[in-house]
Amino acid sequence: MSEHIPVLIAGGGPVGLATAVELAHHGVRSVVAEPRAEVSWSRPRAKTTSARTMELFRRWGLADTVRARAAIPVSWSDQAVFTTGLLHREITRFHGCFGLDLTGDDLVAEPGQQVGQPTIEMILREAATASPYTDLRLGWSVGAVSEDAEGVTAALTGPDGTVTEIRADYLVGADGAWSTVRSAMGAEYQGSADERPNFNIVFRAPGLAEQVPHGPAVHYWVLHPQQPGLIGRLDLDDTWWCIAQGITAAEGERDPLRIVRALVGADIDAEIIATDPWKAKLLLVDHYSTDRVFLAGDAAHLNPPWGGHGFNTGIGDAVNLGWKLGAVLNGWAPCSLLASYGIERKPIAAQTIAEAARNMATLAPELTDPRLVGTDAEFEAIRPAVADAVQHAKDSEFHSLGLVLGYGYQGSPTIIGEAGSRLPHRWIGPGDSLYDHLGDGFTLVGDLTKPIVAEFIEAAEAEGIPLDLFEHPDTGLALVRPDQHIAWTDADPQCAREVLRQAIGHPPRAQQHLLSTSPSAHQVTDKEVP
Repeated sequence: MSEHIPVLIAGGGPVGLATAVELAHHGVRSVVAEPRAEVSWSRPRAKTTSARTMELFRRWGLADTVRARAAIPVSWSDQAVFTTGLLHREITRFHGCFGLDLTGDDLVAEPGQQVGQPTIEMILREAATASPYTDLRLGWSVGAVSEDAEGVTAALTGPDGTVTEIRADYLVGADGAWSTVRSAMGAEYQGSADERPNFNIVFRAPGLAEQVPHGPAVHYWVLHPQQPGLIGRLDLDDTWWCIAQGITAAEGERDPLRIVRALVGADIDAEIIATDPWKAKLLLVDHYSTDRVFLAGDAAHLNPPWGGHGFNTGIGDAVNLGWKLGAVLNGWAPCSLLASYGIERKPIAAQTIAEAARNMATLAPELTDPRLVGTDAEFEAIRPAVADAVQHAKDSEFHSLGLVLGYGYQGSPTIIGEAGSRLPHRWIGPGDSLYDHLGDGFTLVGDLTKPIVAEFIEAAEAEGIPLDLFEHPDTGLALVRPDQHIAWTDADPQCAREVLRQAIGHPPRAQQHLLSTSPSAHQVTDKEVP
């Protein structure tokens, strides 16, 4: 007889693990099958954890752990410096990058954090392992998948090659760009790739930091005509990363030390730890889900790293999908709620890919000028024009809070009226965030003396919907979802019971008659989103 679980998650990278942690947050059991027994520390990949993702980590009680484990403290720097070489002339710089300067700001519950993806993975692995709701199976992979009206059957291959069958109510494919789950459900990437080659190098260079004349920065962009790229620190010891732009895999592997020295601008001694050639991809699946199978993270979307949005978009997927699966499996929302996952997340991924593409349009090679490495007089003559071009082209890459915090789910069938945005944040007191007072289900936030509050309490009890209350008149009256997005505000007067029912996936009353009488009534999916 097959093992049966509520949710099977294919892939235990950050997105798959985040999905499991979100499910556990709602008391839902899952199995996570991850082929990699160990986290790879030599290739850090994502390095920017956005303020929004840090807010979600706070929601799980993990933000302080991320800060403590990060090799570079958030207070160390919020700057990006553009130079002719790490040890050479400064052209211009940006301040307040990636939300790293927002500690204590009312805008966010958490500032951003520079931290390598392996550290995030280890923290999430530990959280999953510690949870009684999560079974993390390292060295295991998901193979053949079949879906029927009642659930999903999958073949799991263990470390010794043994194949076992598992039965799940739902399957989440967080298994990356080469997703087995995506193929099984018949979804396909659509989009393009950038043919310009890039070459990542991780290296150790003792004493290099003390030679840098520009002060602390999270990015040093090198605008040198012979070798453009960028470079940064992985820790405050001696480990660095760099991206050489315009370097093919063959060129990079032939002499990576030459590339490091070219970006630094000196013949330093350095130990090459890892290399990784890549090309940027701009891909989005045609549909996110079937009735019981869902895609999240890189399995659903791939975008260039410029701006640091890819990994963070995947964490947003995990929370959106996780709370909805929890609501359905815990019996207080209908299965129709799950159709809103792709409807809500696909436009966000499309917006993120478009923003990353705009950032990618102008990289270091496009910003260089031979006069930058000429005489002092030539440099001073051209520097203002190059600095202006950099500030114009790259400002949105480093200052993207409009995208990171400002996206919403307006137009979703679960959103009433003009709501859908993230609940505006406020500090209630020192270290006491408004978000800390939100419940695991829905929360009614605002002026609780209003008569409609009693209607919400009565309706929530009648419908079996978990509802917390928090008095905070400065926000108006808002119904906040488990993911901290607003489902409804009292700017749009509605019947409390209908608001709650729509927020958990029931169609609005005006549509119910049409759906029940239409001969072609069907469940809406994200395939129908343009």
